[in-house]
Amino acid sequence: MKIKTYSLLLIILLFSGVACTDLEEVWYDAVVPETFFKTEQDVKAALYRSFTHARWYVQEDRWQLQEMTADQFAITTKGPHWYNGGENYRYHYHQWTVNDGWIWGTWRGTLMGVALALDTKQDLEKLDYTTVGLTDQDKAAHVMQLQTLIAYFYLRGLDYFGGLPIFTSNEGENIPRSTDKETFDHIENLLLEAIPSLPKKVAGEKEEGAIRQAGAATMLAQLYFNAESYIGESKFAECATVCQDIIDGKYGDYTLDPTWNGVHGFYNNESPEVIWSAPSEFNKLQYDWMWNRFYHYETFKYFGLDGGAWNGHHLQPSRKPTGELYTEFKLGNPYEKFNDADLRKKPYLYKGGGKYEGMFLVGDQISPYGTSYGTQEYKDEVISFVDMVATFKKVGTDYPDVASLPSTMANGEENTGVRLVKVPMPNLADESLRWSADNTILRLAEVYYMLAECKFRAGDKESAASLINSVRARYFEEGNDPDPVSAANLDKYRFLDEWGVEFLAEGRRRTDLIRWNMFTTENWWDHEASNSDHLRRFPVPQDALSGNNALIQNPGYN
Repeated sequence: MKIKTYSLLLIILLFSGVACTDLEEVWYDAVVPETFFKTEQDVKAALYRSFTHARWYVQEDRWQLQEMTADQFAITTKGPHWYNGGENYRYHYHQWTVNDGWIWGTWRGTLMGVALALDTKQDLEKLDYTTVGLTDQDKAAHVMQLQTLIAYFYLRGLDYFGGLPIFTSNEGENIPRSTDKETFDHIENLLLEAIPSLPKKVAGEKEEGAIRQAGAATMLAQLYFNAESYIGESKFAECATVCQDIIDGKYGDYTLDPTWNGVHGFYNNESPEVIWSAPSEFNKLQYDWMWNRFYHYETFKYFGLDGGAWNGHHLQPSRKPTGELYTEFKLGNPYEKFNDADLRKKPYLYKGGGKYEGMFLVGDQISPYGTSYGTQEYKDEVISFVDMVATFKKVGTDYPDVASLPSTMANGEENTGVRLVKVPMPNLADESLRWSADNTILRLAEVYYMLAECKFRAGDKESAASLINSVRARYFEEGNDPDPVSAANLDKYRFLDEWGVEFLAEGRRRTDLIRWNMFTTENWWDHEASNSDHLRRFPVPQDALSGNNALIQNPGYN
């Protein structure tokens, strides 16, 4: 997306000690909205601060907890790299502790998001908008966007931890946790109040990071969708109603993107499917953190770019070291869950002019722009990413043959695993497009899939299949899907496969597994089911308990 200059500048000013040319001092006995907010830009700078936190929040530790604890991704140890004190193993094997960093970062980031949005909301509520050239309608939209952000942070926190401390102002300290139901009801009330005051999207409008009615409505649908996991009450009927209203246009104009890559492509701020996104632009709030972890140190040569990467994340393997498909478990095998005719399954290649094909780095890394060579086990050899995990270079020394190779989190090599290019990369000729795809947070396809699952659970498999197929069609030439969903083949495993393929790496997999009661009861690659229900929630981190003696730990954690 092209970020508006004034908003970017204001965000930069907020985070830097930029010197002023006017040094005349003006003293106030108190900093209040009437003295702090002088212009429209001042108001929007405060508003953007909360959204900047949300942009950060949807990545990093929160994303890791959703994806690295589930059945689609892994961070294997690759030679001397990525052991990280066993941290990656603990999440994969569901052995995390109250002292693990991703959990503390998520707890802290959640409540910090609430505090930032709440503080700004309360300031703006006190401001006479006419003094800065804005209207009461603008004020209602700004205040309710912040209220929706507060609901969003609480929604995510409820998903990770259960009940949270509920703040209605920033005055209180050491507030105890509310119950799951109280937290659920608080989120619901915030969203129901916010929706009518938010603007609706008009067809053709570009996304710029604001929350509109459909964004808040989709969050409400998510709350109802997972209510059984959160509070033990089924609210699939309520979810279905909200989803149908969104699809019918009650909350604004949205349609499924007809192109296979429109939602995540370079110009996805123009996609009719995107409901809420975090803006990104090259060297301006670019969100590269997650994706650089997937790329090998030399992948940028394949892209035809400069730069480096971290060679950490990859898809969990679909195949054993011998090349046979894993059939011992029904979850996982993410790469092979894509049909061979799926346009996304092609190897990623930039075609120029903003066009590209495929979504994976797999096989020999040779492109028209350059070749990626190994630097570790495969030093000076062409890197060839394989859909397997094993130390193949140890055959003949440590192991007699490939069949004897173990395949675990400890057995990675630098070319281990298929790599994901969810967000496209250009070459140097089109470098201005680099990281220009916005980070899509909510989109209409999710609404279709939620409605489909609600119908499935209500016994209407035909309608469920039809909704899913309406999304699947865009991934095949001329819409010719060789393996459409049908009432006959749609069971809980196929449903999870569909969620996994459509929303691969979009930070939701753990939640989907929990909703289907498979997070702690199913096996996947190098992971045996714990059958320990307390793991469906993360512990309150020790740092939080130490700082607030009113907090109570979740059951099952010491």
